[in-house]
Amino acid sequence: MSTTRLNDRLTGGQPLVLGLFRIVLGLLFTSEGAATVFGVLDRDASPVGDWPFWYAGVIELVCGALVLLGVATRGAAFLSSGIMAFAYFTEHQKDGLFPLQNGGLSPALFCWGFLLLVFFGPGSLSLSGLLSRGGRTPATVGAASDQASPGGR
Repeated sequence: MSTTRLNDRLTGGQPLVLGLFRIVLGLLFTSEGAATVFGVLDRDASPVGDWPFWYAGVIELVCGALVLLGVATRGAAFLSSGIMAFAYFTEHQKDGLFPLQNGGLSPALFCWGFLLLVFFGPGSLSLSGLLSRGGRTPATVGAASDQASPGGR
């Protein structure tokens, strides 16, 4: 297989892979929030109103669910990226420069992962995308637009 054909195949899969990335990132972030707020997954709940941990947990729970579902993805990802940057610099940076030194690997990865979603959007498999298409699948939408335009595309 030539490099050009491989690149074309990989490029064609970008929306699906981005959608799967969003779903996994949202699920992991939602689980972090649920663990902080409700004390599940072998973690003690943060006391209600405890600054900044309880508030961060609520943001993680809500924004993680929005990202997971693909609703208001860019806004939720922007807030999530910001709160992870805040967590890294206020809680971890004081213990060392690099994430492996200061225990901040998770916030650093979440921060950059959400920042990617801010710029690239939700990808495929998002609830907002499904609702905006009126419940039609991407293949149906593409076929309808091909028929509507003269000469295919």
